[in-house]
Amino acid sequence: MIHAEDFLSVLQTEQVQFFAGVPDSLLKELCACFSDKLRPQQHVIAANEGGAIGLAIGHYLATQQVALVYMQNSGLGNVVNPIASLADPQVYGIPMLLLVGWRGEIADNGEQIHDEPQHVKQGQMTLSQLDALGLPHQVMADDIASAHQQIKSLLTQALERQGPVALVVRKQRFAPYQSAQSSTSTPSTLAEKLPVLHSREHMIQQVVAALPENAAVVATTGMASRELFELRKAQQAGHGRDFLTVGGMGHASQIACGIALAQPDRQVVCIDGDGAMLMHMGSLTISAQRPNLVHIVLNNGAHDSVGGQPTIAAQLSLAEIASAAGYAQVLSLSDPEQLQAVLKQSFHGGKSRFIEVLCRKGARADLGRPTRTPAQNKQDFMQFLSEVTYA
Repeated sequence: MIHAEDFLSVLQTEQVQFFAGVPDSLLKELCACFSDKLRPQQHVIAANEGGAIGLAIGHYLATQQVALVYMQNSGLGNVVNPIASLADPQVYGIPMLLLVGWRGEIADNGEQIHDEPQHVKQGQMTLSQLDALGLPHQVMADDIASAHQQIKSLLTQALERQGPVALVVRKQRFAPYQSAQSSTSTPSTLAEKLPVLHSREHMIQQVVAALPENAAVVATTGMASRELFELRKAQQAGHGRDFLTVGGMGHASQIACGIALAQPDRQVVCIDGDGAMLMHMGSLTISAQRPNLVHIVLNNGAHDSVGGQPTIAAQLSLAEIASAAGYAQVLSLSDPEQLQAVLKQSFHGGKSRFIEVLCRKGARADLGRPTRTPAQNKQDFMQFLSEVTYA
């Protein structure tokens, strides 16, 4: 295993001084180290991976220095446009180093290592994606001396070709890192607003308790979907009413909007997260037009599912942003009873609604994962949507 401090030291030795990206669970030790050791001007947690590429381009134009952009391999889709149409040697020729967490990785013997369903296809195609983009790449070694040589070689290639290169990281390549910041504390800006915050899971329970019987629910990727699944399981309520957006971070609201457009008489609820909402924030302007859609954003100011790294949402009023995007009714709250009461009223309002729910980050240690496959989830959910009675 490689210690995050040693890896950062190697990068700085090779004159990499700027870091941007979207957190990944495989890179969480390194992300924590970046947050601890680097100045805010040196490390930016971007809204999405394509934005991080833009930051790296700007840094190189201003300093002539190569930047590092980190991401999970699922984020490669978000970087295709800025890499192919801007950073590629055939366009502006911007050298940069991508650090890519390889979920659903392929072992050296060719077998796929077990991972969650949403990572399987992405794991199979990660290296071929990099090939298709024309990016020289290496799979990172598990010792710092070898990794240093790989970084040096890749940076040389980046400068010679005047374009991006990539270092692909397998699971458990980084040793545990003891952050100076508590992994369970809520970002200070939220804590200052409201010293007592309830858990995300508790707030999801309030949402479910207020739902009309035939409301369709779309839950965002990560902990929120897992907690919703566990709640339905505990209540023996079945899972047909819920679509779990296990991948495709940032797209849950548009899936919900598509359902709301197709079935205008059915109430549709999107349970979103602050990091997911920020990733594709322009989507708010589309969801805001649907009077049968209630968009709930659980704001704990963190990328909770991949290590608890902070999002900028802790410093923003998401409700005010939603109002500017066109939602007819917006509200920000943290009280569970108020949430239930507001929701019960919302389902009879006939106007687009956005509810920011402030909560604390963290999840219980024994939180399970969905035991239904995505295919089973889709089948059950489509059967539910085929019913003609609405709330």
